[in-house]
Amino acid sequence: MTGATPLPLELFLAVLPGLNLALGLLLAAWTLLFLFRIVLTWYPQVDLSRGLMALVGWPTEPLLALTRRLVPPIGGVDVTPVIWVGLMSLLRELLVGQQGLITQALMRAQALASSA
Repeated sequence: MTGATPLPLELFLAVLPGLNLALGLLLAAWTLLFLFRIVLTWYPQVDLSRGLMALVGWPTEPLLALTRRLVPPIGGVDVTPVIWVGLMSLLRELLVGQQGLITQALMRAQALASSA
C-alpha cells in the first residue's frame, strides 16, 4: 500500500467530521432548550404539553424529572435546568470544543492521512 491510507482511517475520516458537527449541533440545541426552560420557570402558568411549548417540554422533562429527585427545589425555585445547562455546556466543550476529544481525534486523523 504505497501512498494509500488504510481503509479504517479513510472510514474514520469520512465519519468523524459529520459526527463532530452533528454532536455539536445536538448539544447546542439541548443547551438552548434548557435555557428556554430556565426562562419558562418565571412563567409557571405556561402549559408545556401544548402547542410550541411541547417542543421545549418533551425533550427536556425526562432529564429534569430525574434530576429533581436528586436536587429538590431551593427556596421554591427549580434549579435543575441550570444544572443541565452547565452539564450540556461542559459536555459540548469536552467533546467538540476547540480542544475537545472528537475535535482532536479529527485533527490527528487528518494529519495522519496527509502524511501517508
